[in-house]
Amino acid sequence: MEWKHHSLPYYISDDKQLLDKEQVCKWLQTTYWAAERSQEMILKGMENSLCFGLHDENGQAGFVRVVSDYATFSWVCDVYIDPAHRGLGLGKWMMEIVVDHPSIRHTNMTLATRDAHGLYEQYGFIRREMMRRMAGS
Repeated sequence: MEWKHHSLPYYISDDKQLLDKEQVCKWLQTTYWAAERSQEMILKGMENSLCFGLHDENGQAGFVRVVSDYATFSWVCDVYIDPAHRGLGLGKWMMEIVVDHPSIRHTNMTLATRDAHGLYEQYGFIRREMMRRMAGS
């Protein structure tokens, strides 16, 4: 599916073929939550997830990934807007598209963040403590 912004020259697509996978890997490896992931791990995660790319005429400007069973739960993760495109409301627009996507809008959605609580609360997310088990434990 594809969505065009109503006033800015951007569009969002859930077509993985349009993703600049190398750029997504570079972005994610600069974040606090994915810095330790290898490129191979990031690509495998993308392959097995519902992915959204934010684009303009110059290429990809943002990314979000959703892990889901498409029946009961969805985990929203790896939300990233390129610094050159921040401050335009594009993160909010991406979240509007994600929470209303027909494949997952009926699922219980979860996410974890250290620093963007206000953004996600606008879309119905509630701050809660979560448990985590690391691979190999």
